[in-house]
Amino acid sequence: MDIPLGHRTRGAGSLWTRGPAAALAGALPALAFPEPSWWWLAYAALVPWLLLLRTARTARRAALYGWLGGAGFMLAVHHWLLPSLHVFILVLALLLGALWAPWGMLVRALLGGVPGPGRAAAALVLVPSGWLMVELVRSWEYLGGPWGLLGASQWQVPPALRMASLGGVWLVSLLIVAVNTALAGLLAVPAARRPAVAGLLVCALAGTAVWLWAPLPRPAGTVRIAVVQPSPDGTPTQRLARSEALTGALAGRGVRLVVWGESSLYQDPADHPALAARLAALSRRTGADLLVNADAPDSGRAGISKSAVLIGPQGLTGDRYAKMRLVPFGEYIPARSVLGWATKVGKAATSDRRRGTHQVVMPVPAAAGLRVGPLVCFETAFPDMSRHLAADGAQVLVAQSSTSTFQDSWAPAQHASLGALRAAETWRPMVHATLTGVSAVYGPRGERIGERLGTDRSAAAVYDLPLARGTSPYTRWGDWALYGAVAALLAHGLVAVVRAGGRRRGTGRSGDVGASPGRRPVRGRR
Repeated sequence: MDIPLGHRTRGAGSLWTRGPAAALAGALPALAFPEPSWWWLAYAALVPWLLLLRTARTARRAALYGWLGGAGFMLAVHHWLLPSLHVFILVLALLLGALWAPWGMLVRALLGGVPGPGRAAAALVLVPSGWLMVELVRSWEYLGGPWGLLGASQWQVPPALRMASLGGVWLVSLLIVAVNTALAGLLAVPAARRPAVAGLLVCALAGTAVWLWAPLPRPAGTVRIAVVQPSPDGTPTQRLARSEALTGALAGRGVRLVVWGESSLYQDPADHPALAARLAALSRRTGADLLVNADAPDSGRAGISKSAVLIGPQGLTGDRYAKMRLVPFGEYIPARSVLGWATKVGKAATSDRRRGTHQVVMPVPAAAGLRVGPLVCFETAFPDMSRHLAADGAQVLVAQSSTSTFQDSWAPAQHASLGALRAAETWRPMVHATLTGVSAVYGPRGERIGERLGTDRSAAAVYDLPLARGTSPYTRWGDWALYGAVAALLAHGLVAVVRAGGRRRGTGRSGDVGASPGRRPVRGRR
């Protein structure tokens, strides 16, 4: 049932003007992410979209504006894929944007018309919970994964990182949408101003309390690691030679682990003894173990996988990890028999990579058995993967990546920023090493350590990485913020069903009392 909006013409507007406005409003939050990194904008960026949804003429219009806004958001945060996917990116944006259609209807139901204090207060909980459900569904790897979660825009804000250690990036997203909802109510709904102000105060007090009293990781010494970033230029053979030269220059500097980027090798050392011997000699010269990444067939199995491979002075240690979560269209095509035409309109994967089967924690002999948890590229976007590695005993998270296809876009900086969230969530330092930039290192609170290697650098950088003891609340308790959002929405749905049943029973009783026995109902004209 649509909620009456008072004057029918107020806020209705034309579909042809409000539809594009919804798409633009949905795209606005993308500016909070790198490269612009206007993190402060996230706390008000949803307000125009919320105001447009609450004044939609019908629930169907609200769903449409939610869909178009969602498509605008997805297109904005993934715009750097345009050179690779061409027109197909519009198809993807429209498909994923449909996830926001129910959220649009929810916003209208809670904030539309003239909501009383009770409905306005409920909106402060339910609108953020609905947004979180959209983030959860689209985080499924086969739908593209959790790139552009709203909470990830706060990667450089210490209080937000502290909050992530309690409830992950999900809790940060909840807070941001709650603030936006309160601001929308404060601006547009006079009856909701008191709950809106109260909601803003609660958010501010919650952030302050977390900053003052949330537990912190305990220092546990340091380890010296190095990141080798060869260059975006040259052939694979030339990049390998450059990586070897940069690594060799680290000899005598006390480095215990050297990390190379994703696809740093196009041959698997396990199948090429001469290559394995070269890398082992490099390990002996530097006194450090090498974590390289092979984008190649391995052990005679069919297909190609991307594998993190650890090499010490004696050669292969036997520790390796194959990438489990692949980039849709970049490393495989979902339902290739149906969507394989994407290869004809862009640079989609011509063949599917093979998936790994399980996560691995590797001890590093040169670093006194330091346990590292490798991730490959896209996997740093998934909070659950780093959390599981930390729970399994990883002391350092290591991400190997390459965004060489998107060098001149927002993608490298945005990808590197995810390391801060993963470090803060798990209390484990994060090393984000890339083939072509941006490479960055973060401490166990999500703080940046040392210099960042941009896309214009070819260098080896050394970091004294702080280690930490303890288990973060998010590692221990998991996705409780998501479960709370689901519970709130289910409770709201149950209350709505009960009220609807009560209204139907009340209508039926009044009809029985007022009806005359034996009298046929009067049929109106059509």
